Amino acid sequence: MRIAFFANTDWYLYNFRLSTAKHLQAHGIEVLMISPEGEFGERFAQHGIRWITLPLDRASLNPLREAGTIRHLTALLRREAPDLIHNFTVKCAVYGALAARFARVPAVVNAVAGMGYVYASNGMKARILRPVVSLLMRGTLGAGHSRVILQNPDDAAALTDSRLVAPDRIRVIRSSGVDTERFQPCDDVEAQRPLRVLLAARLLREKGIGEYVEAARMLQARGRKVEFLLAGTPDPGNPSSYAREDAEQWHREGLVEWLGHVDDMPSLLRTVDVMALPSYYREGVPRCLIEGAASGLCIVTTDLPGCREVVTAHGVDGLQVPPRDAPSLAALLMQLDDDRGLVRRLGAKARERAVRHFDERLVIGRTLEVYEELLAQPLGVRDAILECARE
Repeated sequence: MRIAFFANTDWYLYNFRLSTAKHLQAHGIEVLMISPEGEFGERFAQHGIRWITLPLDRASLNPLREAGTIRHLTALLRREAPDLIHNFTVKCAVYGALAARFARVPAVVNAVAGMGYVYASNGMKARILRPVVSLLMRGTLGAGHSRVILQNPDDAAALTDSRLVAPDRIRVIRSSGVDTERFQPCDDVEAQRPLRVLLAARLLREKGIGEYVEAARMLQARGRKVEFLLAGTPDPGNPSSYAREDAEQWHREGLVEWLGHVDDMPSLLRTVDVMALPSYYREGVPRCLIEGAASGLCIVTTDLPGCREVVTAHGVDGLQVPPRDAPSLAALLMQLDDDRGLVRRLGAKARERAVRHFDERLVIGRTLEVYEELLAQPLGVRDAILECARE
């Protein structure tokens, strides 16, 4: 049996879907990774997984170029003949579903983790694209022998209310999962050191990057010794991305310590106290929040779709801040700076929730349940994974 994963970056496949691929591979199932060229794709060979590149431009609006991409993907799928293709992100889901239909791939799973730039931004380009994207989604996502995986109930309601996907085709699986054994709380924390806060995300405006930097500026002006860290890189394929020069300027001003891309997130998270994501993006379930929660960090985020899956109630398993509100974010961080006991209590509750709801073995097991709804023969993998998660 062969299963193909298709995403708009090799980085996404390597960081978010490698665990699923390795579980499938361990049970004799061949996994094929498909994405545009990138720095991470060659790493799949270390795990015995094939990676094929596809000429996909995330930002392109050229109809001829986009038609060429679909033709290329169709030819690839005809040649490789997977039993199932799992597409990630809106654009890949639409293109992957179309190509799978043309190539007669028997089963299709479309995963949409958040509604993305087109639905998150109020910019002119996003508003123009929204009805076009909605039309394409309506004609592809839930068509044929397929399922749609979403990461939160808000997105499920949005797709069904707008009649983009029939309710019986949708499955909600909260997050892409986190390895709760690799991401562990740090027991040896210096009580007297400054509070260390981290925002780890692509440098998109809707992720609340600007509000985070402004909160750092406010605390600096008050003489607070809170350390603000920023991990992540610009996203050239997204019109809402900050530029590298912006991050470098914040770093020079001493507002944030910009770390760029971080390979070893567990080690970084063991050195910080708070994970902040003041996002107003249409998130699925942000990976940085579940990694921070698994690491026992106090989580500060917004009460918006995706983020509220991690922090369900203010003051219970984290703190919620209004979107686009740097003064409120600064005030909450000052509260945490003054009350380290609250930081520890909320971090412990976040860890409990991560283990119970976001462990990657549970997520992989639920994903394979969706595969088995569509495949002609059972995988024989899901029960073993779920048993390990219960231990």
